[in-house]
Amino acid sequence: MPAADMSDLSDVTDGTGLWSAPTTLRALVGAQLRRLREARGVSREEAAFLLRGSTSKISRMEAGRTSFKVRDVADLLTLYGVTDEGARASLLALVEQANAPSWWQEYREAIPDWFEPYLGLEQDACLIRAFEVQLVPGLLQTEAYARAVIAQGATGSVLEQRVAVRMRRQSVLTGDDPAKLWVVLDEAALHRRVADEATMRAQWEHLARMSELPHVTIQVLPFTSSEIAGGIGPVTILRFPQQQLPDVVYIEQLTTAQYVTKSADVLPHHALMDELGLAALPPDETAGLLRDLAATPSS
Repeated sequence: MPAADMSDLSDVTDGTGLWSAPTTLRALVGAQLRRLREARGVSREEAAFLLRGSTSKISRMEAGRTSFKVRDVADLLTLYGVTDEGARASLLALVEQANAPSWWQEYREAIPDWFEPYLGLEQDACLIRAFEVQLVPGLLQTEAYARAVIAQGATGSVLEQRVAVRMRRQSVLTGDDPAKLWVVLDEAALHRRVADEATMRAQWEHLARMSELPHVTIQVLPFTSSEIAGGIGPVTILRFPQQQLPDVVYIEQLTTAQYVTKSADVLPHHALMDELGLAALPPDETAGLLRDLAATPSS
């Protein structure tokens, strides 16, 4: 089976560079189906007729915006002339993985619709680069710090579920093959008192410990730096082990988020992160700053 060509992801985004596929696995399956259909010279109308569906159904499948029925994919593979059993089994196994329930489904009522795609992307990423201005990034928060932050906008069961989600997300940094995390943190975020003294001190200590992990890089952009991020607030760039997939820039706003995939829009964010990394304290000096913060007696 030929490799999926995903250099053009216009069908995976909404045409403005906003990511609309819920997981990278669905994006891969959809792109492969599109490539096979086009290579065979089959129209969307012909594919839709086979499935007794509409052309919009085929479009959604190829864009990774819907779950897949194994029977539908098997029928399409036959239509597209894929007869090799190994090739068929490989793609159908990927379909089953893409359809598997996500761990965050049990917290669905507490998760905004616009944030759910990020959970799938973060889970699949092999490298996560982030710049944070006001708060410690969620992947590096202690439970007490996370609870203090989330409590500013949620209460009761919603608060508890969102805290649980934030803690579960951190599993991407554990295990046999953890994601690499590279964070540039504005020094202001360390001093923003979102919680009591004990919680803040524990958070600083946690950051210092996390910075010692070989796959975690933390840098602080000090107050003394003249580097200004051009008005850009928190931003995250996700990279995936599947080289066919583009990097995704995630920009969170008050009631929504942007998922940027167009290369022309992604590259400036990479350049920004590189500049911030050069302007920030090196990782070893950052670790020292964090330890000093945690050890300084409260005034």
